[in-house]
Amino acid sequence: MLQIAAARAMTVADYMAAANGHYYATRDPLGADGDFTTAPEISQMFGELAGIWIADLWMRAGRPGFRYAELGPGRGTLAADALRAMARFGCVPQGVHLVETSPVLRAAQSARVPGAVHHDEVAALPGDLPLIIVANEFFDALPIHQYVRTAAGWRERHIERRQGHLVPAPGDVPADDAIPSALRQHGEGTIVETAPVAAAIMQSCAFRIARQGGAMLAIDYGYRGPAAGDTLQAVKAHRFADPFADPGEVDLTAHVDFTALTDAAARAGVRIAGPAGQGDWLRRLGIDARVAALAAAAPERAGELAAQRDRLVETQAMGELFQVMAACAPHWPDPEGFGANGEAA
Repeated sequence: MLQIAAARAMTVADYMAAANGHYYATRDPLGADGDFTTAPEISQMFGELAGIWIADLWMRAGRPGFRYAELGPGRGTLAADALRAMARFGCVPQGVHLVETSPVLRAAQSARVPGAVHHDEVAALPGDLPLIIVANEFFDALPIHQYVRTAAGWRERHIERRQGHLVPAPGDVPADDAIPSALRQHGEGTIVETAPVAAAIMQSCAFRIARQGGAMLAIDYGYRGPAAGDTLQAVKAHRFADPFADPGEVDLTAHVDFTALTDAAARAGVRIAGPAGQGDWLRRLGIDARVAALAAAAPERAGELAAQRDRLVETQAMGELFQVMAACAPHWPDPEGFGANGEAA
């Protein structure tokens, strides 16, 4: 991976795609022994409430036949917890479909969700029934383009080797047209990010939902754009690392522009709810009642459960940094967890 990046100048997007492609194909990055932990690995409550969200929507839609799909499903923990919760309401999908390219993670997913069908891309998902698609911490790992304002105007950032180190540097081709109009007048040194791959995948999912019926739930850390700033980061062993020091051996991510995602989905004709803070969304779905029920059944776990809840919900943890949005087919009901104005209540 390092040799690929060093052989020639390449865009940040190409660098990120190559590095993450190698990284995810060669390891299970999750958990205490890995590099990072996601919400489903923190607590079963996260996946359970996602399952309840799906079951509620399904019941109010008239209990149609549907397929469950998940993008980048990690170890399959969220899917397993969600499917278990859904089954308690009689909500059983006609097939589970996981979009995953990593052979290591596919094996982990198959162990947790026996019978799941794997796909390399969204386009391979079946087209015969409504789809309920979940994407938790999926979009943040997709490649981004970065642009920097120079004295000569906007230029795309490339990765180059200088004095034995990989470093970002502006390219030579003008890129002013790639910058949102609201950000073009920012000063020299300003960095702007775009994520066309993420927008394309979101729109592809939204077109499927508009045509087939169903809904999509996207949860990730991010912001409401347009906004300037460098959000590219690397994590190794639960600590931040240099994104350019060890390509293919660290997890590369960037904050998700939820405005860009919602705009892409809306153009496909679906209805949008959110984005809203993860903490508010989980509270509205009943995480506090779930904590109480689990603690009553296992009093010795009360402190552990409260800590899990706080990590998922509180503002100083994941509650506000992580955003939740939903896209629903035009004829499907409004999803729970969001207020009338699109925010979580």
